[in-house]
Amino acid sequence: MKIEDYELLLKLHEVGTVRGTAKIVLISQPAVTQRLKYMEDYFNKQLFIRTSKSLVPTPAGELILTHARKVVDQEEAIKSALAQSSGEVQGTLSIACSSLISQRFLPSILGEYTQTFPKVEIDLVTGISEDIKREFKNYHICIIRGEKLKEAVSKLLFEDPLYIFDTEPFPDNQMKERPLISFKSDDSMHDQVDNWLYHHQDNIKTIKKISVDQIETCKQFMQEGLGMAVLPESVSGPLMDKYPHVPLQLDGQPVTRKTWICYQEGVRSLPQVDRFIVGIEQTAFL
Repeated sequence: MKIEDYELLLKLHEVGTVRGTAKIVLISQPAVTQRLKYMEDYFNKQLFIRTSKSLVPTPAGELILTHARKVVDQEEAIKSALAQSSGEVQGTLSIACSSLISQRFLPSILGEYTQTFPKVEIDLVTGISEDIKREFKNYHICIIRGEKLKEAVSKLLFEDPLYIFDTEPFPDNQMKERPLISFKSDDSMHDQVDNWLYHHQDNIKTIKKISVDQIETCKQFMQEGLGMAVLPESVSGPLMDKYPHVPLQLDGQPVTRKTWICYQEGVRSLPQVDRFIVGIEQTAFL
């Protein structure tokens, strides 16, 4: 068994489907199925039960998944130890990052980082901050939005002001009734928007909600006149001069989304991690 086989096994368990795993690891679905069959033949055990919705580990599969996690962790540990012992920055850098930050800022940050440290392998996972928080111990670094991670070292990178946009004006001293378009985010974002709307219910009334997956879809729906959308400044710069908008404020203070970089104590002893943290802390985000 190769380390890549164990990594694929863990990814199958994490994602729960062959099709979803194939999309993430960027190989064909038949190739994933073939490699899973090889692993089952190797151990002479069925590793997963194929249900209509997901892959469920068998008792033998659970044992082998535990073994796979140990093998992968030990591989990462020895790579990190070798990176520490040498004078060169190398090894693996694992990052879990908020989808918005990974799309808007991370490409340029990682581009500069990998150019400076070409021997570092990047292991990147993106998603919603709430999901990342639950798995933070599996990564060197987490970049999250909303509330900081209390179980780790958390440093504020920047605060992202929120604005409400529409194709129709926001009239003074007059009720505005429009649909509200929202994108998939963590609960803290929705709580901030709901709280602001509650304190401005004399001016703005949402007559229905339209929910979409991606923030880009949310922006496009707003531009097509389907309703209002609350967007952070980091992704709405080009919209400022084209569409009516109002900054979200409470008690005269802007409502913002905080972005944090979080990591466990001691992880900065790894050169590849420390250099990344130093670089991202020097980044001007807005």
